[in-house]
This record gives sequence, C-alpha cells and structure tokens, in this order.
Amino acid sequence: MPEGKIIKALSGFYYVLDGERVVQCRGRGIFRKRKVSPLVGDYVEYQADNDKEGTIVAIEDRKNEMIRPPIANVDQAILVFSAVQPDFSTALLDRFLVLIESKQIEPLICITKIDLLSEAETKQIQQYADEYRSIGYSVLLTSSMEEDGLEELLSYLHKRISVFAGQSGVGKSSLLNALRPELELKTNEISDSLGRGKHTTRHVELIKVNDGLVADTPGFSSLEFTEIEADELPFCFPEMVKLSQDCKFRGCLHLNEPKCAVKAAVEADELLPYRYKHYLQFMEEIKERKPRY
Repeated sequence: MPEGKIIKALSGFYYVLDGERVVQCRGRGIFRKRKVSPLVGDYVEYQADNDKEGTIVAIEDRKNEMIRPPIANVDQAILVFSAVQPDFSTALLDRFLVLIESKQIEPLICITKIDLLSEAETKQIQQYADEYRSIGYSVLLTSSMEEDGLEELLSYLHKRISVFAGQSGVGKSSLLNALRPELELKTNEISDSLGRGKHTTRHVELIKVNDGLVADTPGFSSLEFTEIEADELPFCFPEMVKLSQDCKFRGCLHLNEPKCAVKAAVEADELLPYRYKHYLQFMEEIKERKPRY
C-alpha cells in the first residue's frame, strides 16, 4: 500500500506527498464514523485509483496535533508577533506559548517589523527578547522589508515541519514571501478601524522551504484553553517547572500554598512579574471554564 504525508487539505480533498508526486485523495467514510479527520502533517496509507487520485485508508499515530490551526506531527511552532502594527503583546505571546508548550511542541519566537521601530521602541523590544531568552526560549528579531534575521530563520526551518502561527496582520505571509518570493502569498494591509489584519490565509498547507516543510496557517486573534486543566498549567511555564522542585508540596499550583518557591521568586523579583500575572489570569480562566460533558 503506498504511503505519504498530507501537505494540503481543501474542500474535502487531501493532497498526499509521496516522493516527488502529489496524489489528490478522499478520506474513507470509516474516518467520519470514528470521528477521526485526516490532518495536514499526517502520515497516511492510501489506495491509488490512478497516478493522480486515491483514497486514504489509514492514518499513522500522531506525535502531536493542534486544533487551531488543524495540523499534526509538528516539530516546531514559529510564533510570529509584530513589534508594532499591531503592537507587541506579552499577554498574547504567553497565551500562544502555553498552548504550544501543552502540545510538547518546540516554540521559536519571531518578532517582525523591527524596521518600523523608533530607537526607544527598539530598546523595549530588545528587552522583551532578552527576557524571553532568559527563560530559555529562542527569539529572532526580523524584518521582511530589510531582510533582517531571515538567514537565521531559514536555518531553523531546515529538515523540520514548522507551523507559522500568530495574529492576523503580524506579517506571517510577508515573512514566507521573503523566504520564498515565488510563493506570492496574499497579504493585506492592517485595517485602521479594526487595528488588525483581515484573514488572508484560508487553508492549511505545507510549503517546501530550505529542505523543510512550513505551514502557513489562518490567522486568529483569540485562543481559549479548552484542553488544558488547572494542574497542567504550571508545566507550561518552563521557569516555574524549574522552581517547583523547591516547593513544599508536590503538585503545587503556585497560588496560596505555603512555602511555594514560585511565589518566593516573584516576591524576590527573580521571576518576570508579567509572566506570573498572566499565569494567574490563565489559571482563573481555566477554573471558570464551563465543564465539558
């Protein structure tokens, strides 16, 4: 039975890359009965009808999967955030980071549009970049217009499956166009009235870049913690994971527990205050979430 990887899903068809050829496939009805949908990034077996068409008959086990964007078997997530237009937001970045950490996907923070910054704004963005690096995250500062940071970004994409994720209007498509100009992906100006970009990417597709595969995904502006439980959230903050070894209680949520090493670090200014603030906000959000039945 031939095998391949789904590189695009569109209008009920799945495009399977098998060697150098792409086969347009339908999914078998059995997947719908099992409530399993093939995802871009899936390794599949398919039954060939001819050289160009076939039917997916089996999906291999996934090492991870994301719901928004719908993609599986991701090696890393490039979290694209603009320095300005829209303004850089640590709250939104931390929200993305928690969701990526919960899937055990390696994040790379990519801050775009640095060519638009004043001297004072550049210092502020550099400070944020250094703070996230101190946690252990990789951070790139880039400009599609000036081509700053693009060579370094290319090196991260080599032989890996990467997903580009972030708000609409932050420059994901512009970055991919700068990396591979022949793609000519659609981009939109930011709407002044809304302060955010229009959705220009309509489907998930894996694109070859530097011997790797990159997903350009639909932009979105809000993310909910529908799959993360309160006792899982502390594991989505790497700096808290290290500190928690010194907490008095195993399973400490770093809220009101006595002899909590995380709270002690906050009081001693050894933990970024906005990170702990966001942690408390996310914890409250998870606890107030309506139960699922």
